[in-house]
Amino acid sequence: MSAVWLFLKGVAMGAADVVPGVSGGTIAFITGIYGELLDSIRSINLNALKTLFSDGPQAAWKAINGTFLLTLGSGILLALVSLARVLHHLLLHYPVLLWAFFFGLIIASCWHMGKTIAQWRWQELLALVSGAVIAAFISLASPTSIEPTTLIIFGAGSIAICAMILPGISGSFILLLMGLYEPVLGAVRSGDIVLLGTFAAGAGLGLMLFSRVLSWLLHHYEHTLMALLTGFMAGSLLKVWPWKETISTRVNSKGEIIPFIQQNSLPVVDDMFAVAVVLMVIGALVVLIMERVAVSHK
Repeated sequence: MSAVWLFLKGVAMGAADVVPGVSGGTIAFITGIYGELLDSIRSINLNALKTLFSDGPQAAWKAINGTFLLTLGSGILLALVSLARVLHHLLLHYPVLLWAFFFGLIIASCWHMGKTIAQWRWQELLALVSGAVIAAFISLASPTSIEPTTLIIFGAGSIAICAMILPGISGSFILLLMGLYEPVLGAVRSGDIVLLGTFAAGAGLGLMLFSRVLSWLLHHYEHTLMALLTGFMAGSLLKVWPWKETISTRVNSKGEIIPFIQQNSLPVVDDMFAVAVVLMVIGALVVLIMERVAVSHK
């Protein structure tokens, strides 16, 4: 696999993870690296440590698929640092257009993931409905506000990273529900090493544990898991529906008044509506293009 192409996949994953309602795991699945990502993370264990001492750093690096993880992780990190400010600006000033793009992307992703299931049995249908209900419940939940103490930030990292590697469940949205999205995004923009380090430590622990569960399910119950993840993405469409009515607002760390609780509403047919529909189509086309390119680079 081209290192540049893998790096760009990481950039796409990082960009998706910044926006509440969109998951980097969705991008990983579309681009065909989801299974390898889970297996690579799972390989970081005591056996890899034993390999380091018995066979040397090169063997250990190969055992954990280090080049893959480093290249992908570098792309994710670059996107988180460089695009956080841009996407935050778009989310504040052009929310309908941004949500419309991701709405189209997720619809196409549901189709892409659903077609990987060769046979729809009752297990897959039950998993699909369960995933949709769970994601819809999370999407409709009202945000809360939690004091960002060290222990809370550590725990939030563990929970958010689990969502980030699940297609359809957004780690950013989980942070938003906990009232920690603004503090964490603010730390990324300002370079708050202490807060980011605490969050990263929690994320590392959560990633090590949860990736093993997902990898095992992927190898033993692939179609059922795919149906569940498809349901997650379908249910998350409630969160990324572009047209919303603001019920209440709050003041962020910069003194800006931003939406706090919103509910979905019907769109007003105007010029903005036309642009939003075009962006939905573009979002769907992005998935189809990524799918084709991913196949050609296998």
